[in-house]
Amino acid sequence: MSKEANVLFDAPGPRAQARNRVLTVVSAVAVLALVAALVWRLADKDQFQGRLWKPFIEWQVWDNLILPGLWNTLKAAVIASVLAMLFGAVFGLARLSDHWWIRVPAGAVVEFFRAIPLLILIFLAFFLPNKISPVIAESPLGQFQRLSVDYFFSIFGVEINAGTITVPAFAAVVFGLVMYNGSVLAEVVRAGVLSVPRGQAEAAYSIGLRKNGVMRLVLLPQAITVMMPAIVSQLVVLLKDTALGFIIAYAELLQAGFKQIPPNYNNNIIQAGLVVAVIYIAINMALSRVATWLEGRSRRSRKTSAKTMGTGTGAPPAPGMAATGSATGAAT
Repeated sequence: MSKEANVLFDAPGPRAQARNRVLTVVSAVAVLALVAALVWRLADKDQFQGRLWKPFIEWQVWDNLILPGLWNTLKAAVIASVLAMLFGAVFGLARLSDHWWIRVPAGAVVEFFRAIPLLILIFLAFFLPNKISPVIAESPLGQFQRLSVDYFFSIFGVEINAGTITVPAFAAVVFGLVMYNGSVLAEVVRAGVLSVPRGQAEAAYSIGLRKNGVMRLVLLPQAITVMMPAIVSQLVVLLKDTALGFIIAYAELLQAGFKQIPPNYNNNIIQAGLVVAVIYIAINMALSRVATWLEGRSRRSRKTSAKTMGTGTGAPPAPGMAATGSATGAAT
């Protein structure tokens, strides 16, 4: 069997290779034909006129619309990413708890927010507090509601006035992103920890470590390497999902590109869409490259590379034992 064979399929033979080459050529020709047809159609509709593309070479458009929208997108994505990873770590580890009164509620929270579409979470965060906060303000929880807004939620721009809470679009978008993506990351953390061979935990327990030390010093460092691709994929999804803020008028990149630029510049929706898409692709590719570098670095690290028995693991022998073993080996 050749080197190209793997677990999923055997290496193709000469006839299969020839057939694959033909299919590749046919597919490439078909794709080129579709691209040519699209370009011809756009040209027929005068979509390549300079007046439609000119706004994107003017600094005023970038300074007043695109760059502020990009900043809002990155701001929401960065804050939501940090909070989502914290949420995922806490609830993912809580689902592994030995205590049912921690494990069961954590599982209920994770499954609840995973089951609700992100757009609905954003709508609920944006509209629901304004409706129910006056009722809560008149209840025994009114003082707790006011203190929560004043000392925590105000960080995200949430305001309370006469018992009525007002949630800005930024806070609603961040809330939805954190709850949904954090729940997904919680499952990633749980699966990553469970993927580490059981012998690693058993060996840690055998040298006297408690569960906290086993999790912190043994399981998590190795699980991070396994979880890295899934975490990065979910962060890319989170970054793209910031575009849903368009629905509640959050001034992010998509909202600036499709709602503000086309009406002011000859209705150039296609051109604005292409420019916004290129920016999103560039950001996601940069994030993927950083993730690839981090994954490679973690795999090269001795602290995060899991090994099995017989591959150099375990405590090194004492000097006397090493010398005795060498002498015994030489004698045999």
